[in-house]
Amino acid sequence: MRRPSDPPRDPRPRWFPWAILAAFVLINVLLSANFMPEPAQRVTVPYTTFKEQVAAGNVIEITSRGEAIQGTFRQAVSWPPGGRAVAGTRFETQAPQFVDSSLVPLLESKGVIVNARPLEEPQPGWFRLLVSFGPAILFFVVIFWLTNRVSQAQAGAFGIGRSKAKRYSEEKPSITFADVAGIDEAEAELEEIVDFLKNPQKYQRLGGTIPKGVLVVGAPGTGKTLLARAVAGEARVPFFSLAASEFVEMIVGVGASRVRDLFNQAKKEAPAIVFIDELDAIGRSRGVAGGFGGHDEREQTLNQLLVEMDGFDSRQAVIVLAATNRPDVLDPALMRPGRFDRRVIIQRPDRLGREKILEVHTRGVPLAPDVRLADVAQATPGLVGAELRNLVNEAALLAARKDRNAVAREDLMEALEKIILGAARHIAISPEDRRRVAYHEAGHALIGFLLPEADPVQKVTIVPRGQALGVTYQMPIDDRHNYPREYLVARITGALGGRAAEQIVFGDMTTGAESDLQQVTAIARQMVTRWGMSADIGLIALDPVSQDNFLGVEPVRPRWYSDETALRVDQAIRSIVDECYERAVELLKRERLRLDALAEALLARESLDEREIRAIIDATNDPVQSSAA
Repeated sequence: MRRPSDPPRDPRPRWFPWAILAAFVLINVLLSANFMPEPAQRVTVPYTTFKEQVAAGNVIEITSRGEAIQGTFRQAVSWPPGGRAVAGTRFETQAPQFVDSSLVPLLESKGVIVNARPLEEPQPGWFRLLVSFGPAILFFVVIFWLTNRVSQAQAGAFGIGRSKAKRYSEEKPSITFADVAGIDEAEAELEEIVDFLKNPQKYQRLGGTIPKGVLVVGAPGTGKTLLARAVAGEARVPFFSLAASEFVEMIVGVGASRVRDLFNQAKKEAPAIVFIDELDAIGRSRGVAGGFGGHDEREQTLNQLLVEMDGFDSRQAVIVLAATNRPDVLDPALMRPGRFDRRVIIQRPDRLGREKILEVHTRGVPLAPDVRLADVAQATPGLVGAELRNLVNEAALLAARKDRNAVAREDLMEALEKIILGAARHIAISPEDRRRVAYHEAGHALIGFLLPEADPVQKVTIVPRGQALGVTYQMPIDDRHNYPREYLVARITGALGGRAAEQIVFGDMTTGAESDLQQVTAIARQMVTRWGMSADIGLIALDPVSQDNFLGVEPVRPRWYSDETALRVDQAIRSIVDECYERAVELLKRERLRLDALAEALLARESLDEREIRAIIDATNDPVQSSAA
C-alpha cells in the first residue's frame, strides 16, 4: 500500500514497452506469412533425366538463364530413385558447359514453352524477415532508448545522478548477530533498532520514535560494516550499502542528486536500512577546504544529506546507519538530535571478546587438539576482528603448505609472528653484523626480564623479519587500559637496551636502533605533553588528542604554547630518555655475563622462546640485580 509521502509512480507497468514490442513483432510475422509466402520446393534432377522427360512429353515449360534451367512437369517426378527421393512437378537442373544443339529442336517438337525472364531466386527466411520489418524494429528500439535516456536525464545527465548503492534483500543469505562476536555492548545498543524494524507499532502506539540516524564509531577492522549488515539480517529488511566517497564527483550537483535518489529508493522499500560507510568523506565540518574542485560539491552533498534526514518521518521505518573512525572531524549539524542522534562506540575487543571472535572465524577450520583459543586470545592483545580473521587465514594457509589435516598451535603462533613481526627474510649478513644484532636483541630481552614492570618477553630472534634484522617480542599478561609511569619508564628502558648493549660491547653505535628511538621519543613526548608525568612541565596538557580519534595518530594542530614552554618540553623529554638510557647501561653492565650468554645462544640457535631465555638466565652464575637495587 502506497503512503501519501511516497513519490508518484509511473501508472504504466515496467513490462508495458516490451508487450508493445512483442505485439508488433507478431503482427509483422503474420503479415509476412500471408503476403510473402515461402517459394515451393523444386526437385533437382540431372540434365539427362530432364531431356528424357522432354522427350516423353512430360515438360510443360522451362525458364532458363545461363546454364540454370527451371521448369514444370506435367506429372510429378521423383529423384533420386529409392531412399529419400523428392517428388514434385517443379524442377531445376544445370545444363552442361558444352553446346547441346539437340535440346532446342527437341523442345520445339514437344511444344515446350521456353521463357527468357530471370530465374526465381528464393531468399533465406531470416533475410526476408529482416527486410520486411527490420527497419520498423530498429526505429522502435531507438525510440525506446531515447525515452529511457530522457527519463534518466531528469535525475542527472544520462544517469550520473543515480545512486550507486548496493541493495541486499532479505531473500539473500544474510549476516546475523551470530556472525558478530566480541562487541556485545554495541550489539545490545542496536537490538532496539532491530526490534523497531520488526515491530514498529510497539513503539509508535505510545508516541515514541526511533532515532533516524545511528553513527557506529570504532577503529578500523573492529566490525562496523559487519555489525550494520547484521542489523539488517536480524530485522530481515532491505539493506542499501555504499561508501560516502561514491556520492562525490567533479561535476557539481551529482552528489546531492545521488543522495536524493538513495533516500527515494529506501522510502519505496521501507522498512529499510541505509548504510553509509566512511561518513567522514562527506561529513567533514563545513568551511574547511577539501581540495581543488571537490570542496563545494562535498558541502552540497552534506547539505542534501542533512535535508533528507530532516525530511523523512521516522514512522516510515527508514534508519540511516553510518560508520566512521574519525567522528572528531564530523560537522556538528550531523550530530545534533534528529539526525545522527545516537552513537554506538565499538572498542577493541578484550581477551574474552577475542576468544569469541576466534570461535566465529574457526567454525569452518579444523583445529588440532593442542589448540586452545583462550591461549591464542591472550597472545593477541590489541588485535581487532579483521586482524584475527587474517590470523586464522594465515594459519590455515601455513598448515595447508605443510600438508596437515588440521591447524596446529604452531601454525597459529607462526602466523601471529608473521603478522606482528613481519615475514622472515633470507638475506646474507656478515658475521660482524650478525654478532651486533645478537647483542642488540639480547639487550632488549635481558632488560625485559630484569625489570618486573615490563611486559614479559615471549620470543627473541635474530632472523630478519620485515624491515628489522632482529626482533624481541614482549606480550602483556592481560589487556592494559591504564598505564602507570613505572610501566612507561620500563618500556623506554627496554627499548634503549639494544643501543646500550652495542655501546657496552662494541664501544660504538649503528643505525639499528632507529625504530627503537622513534618509539622511545613518542612515549616520552606523550608522558610530558599529554599525561602530566614530568615535574618540570607540571599537570597541564600541551598536546591533547580527542578521545574520538581511533586512527592511533596525532592530528596536526598549531602549537598554542610559547617557545619558552616548547624548550622546556624538549628538555623534559630528553631528561626522561637520558635517565632511562643510563639505567639500561647500568643494568647491562651488572649482568654482562648473562648478556654474553644470551647473545651466544642467539648466534647458535637464532631464536629463543620464553622458557629457553629463562633457562639461560638461571644457568648463568651472576646474581640478577633488580631495578630497585
